[in-house]
Amino acid sequence: MVCIASIKDFIVRTTSLRGFSSSKLGHFRVCGRDLDVWPRFYFPQSRRRFRATVRMMLDSGSSQPLEPRPAANVLREKDREDDGSYASGGWKSEDGKLSCGYSSFRGKRASMEDFFDVKISKIDGQTVSLFGVFDGHGGSRAAEYLKEHLFENLMKHPQFMTDTKLAITETYQKTDSDFLDAESSTFRDDGSTASTAVLVGNYLYVANVGDSRAVISKAGKAIPLSEDHKPNRGDERKRIENAGGVIMWAGTWRVGGVLAMSRAFGNRNLKQFVVADPEIQEERIDDKLELLVLATDGLWDVVANEDAISLARAEEVPEAAARKLTETAFSRGSADNITCIVVRFHHDTMDIDDPPLSGEN
Repeated sequence: MVCIASIKDFIVRTTSLRGFSSSKLGHFRVCGRDLDVWPRFYFPQSRRRFRATVRMMLDSGSSQPLEPRPAANVLREKDREDDGSYASGGWKSEDGKLSCGYSSFRGKRASMEDFFDVKISKIDGQTVSLFGVFDGHGGSRAAEYLKEHLFENLMKHPQFMTDTKLAITETYQKTDSDFLDAESSTFRDDGSTASTAVLVGNYLYVANVGDSRAVISKAGKAIPLSEDHKPNRGDERKRIENAGGVIMWAGTWRVGGVLAMSRAFGNRNLKQFVVADPEIQEERIDDKLELLVLATDGLWDVVANEDAISLARAEEVPEAAARKLTETAFSRGSADNITCIVVRFHHDTMDIDDPPLSGEN
């Protein structure tokens, strides 16, 4: 997605100097909901056949004061796009309880602003699993910062294991503040969504900021575990307007006529209205929970929740499911970066009656 703050400011300033009225600004050619200012550019690499070249990778688990233990590097290295335009891979836990796959594709965009993270670690004798997708806008730095720091910060929170919801909320807010401090000397004002899933014991915590999305399959039914943060969402509009902000139509509803989402990391100039407070949903793991799909809006813009779950369920291997989702979104005309993670729960190896947060998986 593209943040149009700088673009809009440039257009307004330029046209005002040349005598254009603001009512004529709509005559500038735009492409898609993000008002892409390169509508006539076609990049050869975007027109190549969508190749399923694969890179398999996994981040090490972060250090943690209770019992730090990095995740085992169980993934094989394969070929990948040299320019980073495409990567996919998969992983399965040693105990067989979980498997996951990811696929990330630059698509028709000139640059890649999506990032993702998968971390498995041992904390206080218990395995924790963390999955996240981060969709940058106005640049890639915010999304990259989240990949580098969000889960590291979360697992260092002193109450991560005892009050996971509180830890997630405070970590999201602190990481946002840290990013803004780190970027205080730059002229950039980029931002990012974050859709994350944290598995602790027999509980799944899904936290969301922005318009990336998490959907689970439960007994074959698609159930969203997040609700997109759009400016025209009733409660979001009220929150923004109460803070003195405005919602304007500019191809789609935007905060201040600029940003097409109401919550995000970064976006310093809109921070009073565009917060990084996550909405968190908790789901207890039972034998009806089949899989989880986390994806950026490059998927959800063209693939409905039900379609995504149907496609993912049809593939036994999560990596194949993630790749199928990415390919489907691209073939349906998605103009954005596309990143998704598919997590499959294997109940034949899980003891779902174990009490949460106690003992070792």
